[in-house]
Amino acid sequence: MALLKFRFQYLAWLIAFVLLATGLYIAMKYQQHYSSRFIDIDIKSNALSEMRRVFIRLPKNYNPNKAYPLIIKTDGNFNLDTWDDALSFLESTDDKHEVILVAIPNLFWHDTRNRDLVPPYARKDVAIEARPINQNQREIFGKADVFLKFIETELIPYLEGEYRISGQRTLTGFSAGGSFVLYTMVTKPELFNAYFAFSPAAWYDDNVVVKQFSKSLPNTAGNIHYFYVTLGGDENPIITGAFNGLVNALQKHAPNDLTWQHHINKGADHEQNAKQSVRSALDGAFNHFDMAK
Repeated sequence: MALLKFRFQYLAWLIAFVLLATGLYIAMKYQQHYSSRFIDIDIKSNALSEMRRVFIRLPKNYNPNKAYPLIIKTDGNFNLDTWDDALSFLESTDDKHEVILVAIPNLFWHDTRNRDLVPPYARKDVAIEARPINQNQREIFGKADVFLKFIETELIPYLEGEYRISGQRTLTGFSAGGSFVLYTMVTKPELFNAYFAFSPAAWYDDNVVVKQFSKSLPNTAGNIHYFYVTLGGDENPIITGAFNGLVNALQKHAPNDLTWQHHINKGADHEQNAKQSVRSALDGAFNHFDMAK
């Protein structure tokens, strides 16, 4: 009887320990994913029918009476420290390089990344091969159009109501976020005047993102000032092929008033390219806008 009681107590303690450890692990992952060391705010989105959190990084010497350029970044905390380091350095060299950086994390409790970042003409369950013509149900496609509506009609107006934003706005994204940048660039080119796409996942559904980008690029004339696209030298050949397709489209169809640059970071894999591209993208954009003044 005593042995049975001991076993029962041991099992109860074991279950309690597992539950506690699981809870602590979830809390840690939530903290890593869904909070930042900057300003975290939640916005009720009617477009997305959910609450969305954003991280807002203000310049170190933020002045509420000064208007700042705005950079909106997808994927929240991913690579956010690299952005902070690069901006901190640039701010220390010239206050003209002070910007407000806003990072949008993906939801924590369920996966919304592909839903939000994959264009509405590609399957959100991404595939390399072309989409069969009989697969055309709306629910299988990405909803980047809805996510873009959230940014355009809810996030930017909120930011403009809370902070002084100058006319210089930049959108940046990596991988799937890069495909969202490409989609936004040719769908709402006037919303931002600079775009950064790091290792963009333009290969979906037999390069449909490349094809749509190439077809729509001439229509962006008069809206976009600067575009920067990068690739890691050691990336998957599928990503490399799509990147080459984008460069070819730019060489053939870029409007004359678009300043664009492409760069391959030698030896960099997919995630390394995201980190190595931040500083060069910022340098290129700042140089462009400084020269344009």
